[in-house]
Amino acid sequence: MILIIGYGENISGHKETITIIVDDREVRSGVLGVIEKMDGVTAVVKRMPLGDYAIDGRLLVERKTIRDLVISIKDERLFGQACRLADSPLWTAIILEGTGRDLAASGMRREAIQGALITLTLYLGIPLLRSRDLHETIRLLLYAARQGRAVASGALPRKGRRYKGKRRVQAHILQGLPGVGPERAKQLLEQFGSVEAVVAAKEEELTAVQGIGQGTAQAIRWSVEETQTLYGNGDGWNDPVL
Repeated sequence: MILIIGYGENISGHKETITIIVDDREVRSGVLGVIEKMDGVTAVVKRMPLGDYAIDGRLLVERKTIRDLVISIKDERLFGQACRLADSPLWTAIILEGTGRDLAASGMRREAIQGALITLTLYLGIPLLRSRDLHETIRLLLYAARQGRAVASGALPRKGRRYKGKRRVQAHILQGLPGVGPERAKQLLEQFGSVEAVVAAKEEELTAVQGIGQGTAQAIRWSVEETQTLYGNGDGWNDPVL
């Protein structure tokens, strides 16, 4: 069940002001002029290092028109920006604004745009919300604010922690090591903090991690250590047994 609450109301019906920080480069979009006239919404304009809108200190939103998306794909800014967004400690989302007509006029193949969106959503874990125009974008921002308050207050069920962005990539890399599945990758990241630190860890440090036995630790060290000679033990006879 999804609980929808009114503008600026909490689940008890008490009036609360929604605070939206607007990046000063978004002022010309027209969003600020609309939300400033709304009851129960406070808009603050400032230069934001990341994202276009910060809602109630919980949600960071990047707004892109289809034209903006195409330009950022062409100049290769999109994925660097998306990686930084995915690493944010806040909930994050991208609002993609525009219609099929805008897509047709963009000059970029639909498949190329779809490929970029697959990377953003599936592999970086950033939700994508679609909007037809500026006014629908504003409605989405306010809906997101209300739903965020419902989740924060416990009105909606909470899922377990899911890694996203860089953390997801790190976990995926570690699962390529022998004997390391999703749970062991999680334990290794929590213990060492990065893939680099896991790779550099000694056998006794690895076995100190919950779920990592001596056999797995030996296999990890074997897989990441440099081969001693050109041909060495390439026949695999001395490979560790898990």
